[in-house]
Amino acid sequence: MATVAVAGASGYMGAELLRLLTVHPKLELTAVTSERLSGERLDHFFPHLRGLSDLTFQELDSARLADQADVVFLALPHMESQRAVPVLRSRGRKVIDLSADYRLRDASLYATWYKAEHVDADGLKTAVYGMPELHRKEIAGASLVASPGCYPMGAVLAVAPLLARGWGRPDGIVIDGKSGVTGAGAQGRKVDAMYLYTEANENVQAYALASHRHTPEIEQELSALAGTSVVVSFTPHLVPLNRGLFTTASVPLARPASTADLIALYREFYAGEPFVRVLDEGQRPATRAVVGSNFCDVTVVSDPRTSRAVCVSALDNLGKGGSSNGLQSLNIMMGWDERTGLAAPPVYP
Repeated sequence: MATVAVAGASGYMGAELLRLLTVHPKLELTAVTSERLSGERLDHFFPHLRGLSDLTFQELDSARLADQADVVFLALPHMESQRAVPVLRSRGRKVIDLSADYRLRDASLYATWYKAEHVDADGLKTAVYGMPELHRKEIAGASLVASPGCYPMGAVLAVAPLLARGWGRPDGIVIDGKSGVTGAGAQGRKVDAMYLYTEANENVQAYALASHRHTPEIEQELSALAGTSVVVSFTPHLVPLNRGLFTTASVPLARPASTADLIALYREFYAGEPFVRVLDEGQRPATRAVVGSNFCDVTVVSDPRTSRAVCVSALDNLGKGGSSNGLQSLNIMMGWDERTGLAAPPVYP
């Protein structure tokens, strides 16, 4: 049994993480933080957790958290995690960061895309990118894991087999992502108008055109798979869902391949992966089939007319695209079965 704390627990990502941690058989939740809710009972703010925890939100004090827990999840805004991580690591605590602070290995890229200098160079060098399907061995020995963003998780899992096996060309990759409104976080009192019910309902909007901060994260992981620099065209969209993320990627093929060939490649690449489900030919991923779970459903179709592969994935942006994937990484770090606490099937309807 290990003790665990969640910093920044009052947002959507924190709420999903708390739902999982309160029933994890090997973890005891011992502390939760929120600056705006300090002093308020957790189950008063999150009534769905009634009877599962009697904790009270406290202000973030990294040294105190290190005394309260063996493992700390950080669900903080960018720039905040890199201030907490050095303190936690100096006290020997394991950290899973759900923010963007440690995902990019190149500090100059962080400064370019997040408009701020990274202040924890040592942590940035040490952090392991928390995508178990690609970095399981590194995660197992890590003390600091940077959990991927939801869009990179959907995009990379959709495309990875093609680039890793040399079946896809690294140039001309186009990625379209669609996320539910929880992808923007709870936002507190400063709510962007596009996330208001009257704006998001019965509407689809593209945003951050040619400028989304998850782009370099996608390129970083795909470049490592391809063994050469990969530049993608990525466009995110907001769709009227509470939660869910749907990705379509168009990848130029490096060799002729039928749909059956491509699906066989994906099955071989993801063999033994407990949370990636490669669908049969003719089946299609759907967000409804993965909500509330750590699953990512993927498929791929050959388009011989354009010599491209159409790659599709669906996941829960708060699940495999966030909190439950972070918990999968923690299970690996602790040497537990990585499915522990994550075995429940998706919620339907």
